[in-house]
Amino acid sequence: MGVDAVLYRLVRAGPARRRPSYVASEVVADPDDVLLDLLKRVCGGGRTPLLDRVDPLGELVVSPGSAPQLLAELRCLAEVARAPAEMERIRRLASLARRCLNTRDVEIRFESD
Repeated sequence: MGVDAVLYRLVRAGPARRRPSYVASEVVADPDDVLLDLLKRVCGGGRTPLLDRVDPLGELVVSPGSAPQLLAELRCLAEVARAPAEMERIRRLASLARRCLNTRDVEIRFESD
């Protein structure tokens, strides 16, 4: 029951669509609960208020405006990382956050399995 981070891209509404929609464009999967374990280590410490809201049974949407905060909080995760697999997951999440920061028509969703 991990938490996947998914980068969604906005697809603008066209003549056949009434509303814009989002499509998944990149996934940082968490089948082995690496991210979930990292989040448990920092949760409630006051340094990661955004990541503290990740729900292992729900969804958290991170907009481009929150990407700088996400990047800062990922540094806190790096401080508690104990294994290369954990650091790799953090690097991949940071890559998503930078893409979100530099592209206005995307968002990151932390989604439970």
